Amino acid sequence: MGGMEHTVPRFLLAGKLTRDYIVFPSHEPLIDAPGGNVLYAAVGLAVWERNPPPAILSRVGEDYPQDWLDDLTCKGINARGVRILPEAIDLRFFAAIVDHNQPSLDDPVAHFARLGLPFPKALLGYRPAPNAVDSRTRLLPTSLRQSDIPPEFMDASAIHLCPLDYMTHSLLPAVLRQAEFTTVTLDPSPGYMNPTYWAETPALLTGLTAFLPDEASLRSLFQGRSTDLWEMAEAVAAYGCEIVVIKTRERGQLLYDAAAKRRWEVPAYPARLVNPIGAGSAFCGGFLAGYYRSYDPLEATLHGNISASLVVEGYQATYALDTLPGLPEARLEALRQNVRRI
Repeated sequence: MGGMEHTVPRFLLAGKLTRDYIVFPSHEPLIDAPGGNVLYAAVGLAVWERNPPPAILSRVGEDYPQDWLDDLTCKGINARGVRILPEAIDLRFFAAIVDHNQPSLDDPVAHFARLGLPFPKALLGYRPAPNAVDSRTRLLPTSLRQSDIPPEFMDASAIHLCPLDYMTHSLLPAVLRQAEFTTVTLDPSPGYMNPTYWAETPALLTGLTAFLPDEASLRSLFQGRSTDLWEMAEAVAAYGCEIVVIKTRERGQLLYDAAAKRRWEVPAYPARLVNPIGAGSAFCGGFLAGYYRSYDPLEATLHGNISASLVVEGYQATYALDTLPGLPEARLEALRQNVRRI
């Protein structure tokens, strides 16, 4: 595996790594397991493209388990772009899967008690991240900076930006375009998808290959302006973004191809839903792989949809890396029959 470390990756995925505590209705909970949007996105991409291994960019504290990073490398994900800071950073994340469409993110004590489970000591003092509005000027410890990107990664050709803070999303795309990345896709963060950021939105979207928001965050941004998702997609595309895909959870995706002025509805592949936490990020990783293969927005959306369907069927974030050969392609063929042009 040593030789893999310095090969130039084709795909970069930038985002957050977390330490997950997830409670399921009828399965033992995950206690301090690797998670985070960038991990799910990398797995969603690796379902289709494994060589060279997709590379992740993230910031963690010195208390993040090194053996988790080693394990990712063994599983075929390039973790050289994970910056370990000389301080501890609280990366805990809690979710209870009560309703598959809307996991509960707060009150871990009550959820463990309800299921008669001992409360993990490592979760003491945990508070879910507040639904605060992002700062326009202040970088966080976990904000990615240009200096976090290993020099050889700048020769990659495509990157996906998972939900991160406003500062990261406003600064990095320009750097990447300067480095001649041909494909830049972005999944926005709820911290700035609200009406107070309306004036800043155009600058974030200009020159993106694809903007991949979920329905809730897009509705939040357009509050008081529109309730029509297609209208929102067209408004967003008008800022100079070629493709807009709205992720609508159990209903699948709405795709607006601005160049061709086409609208598509792609239903969610009927997966056996176990853990929905990483579905949206896995979609984005699969989308990037599909777009790289075909430069076709619909094909990209289909690939993303199938990545999500595989990831949600396992409890662990890396579950889909062990998918049976041929299964993704078989699902892709089945899903193609159900796409609707609007």
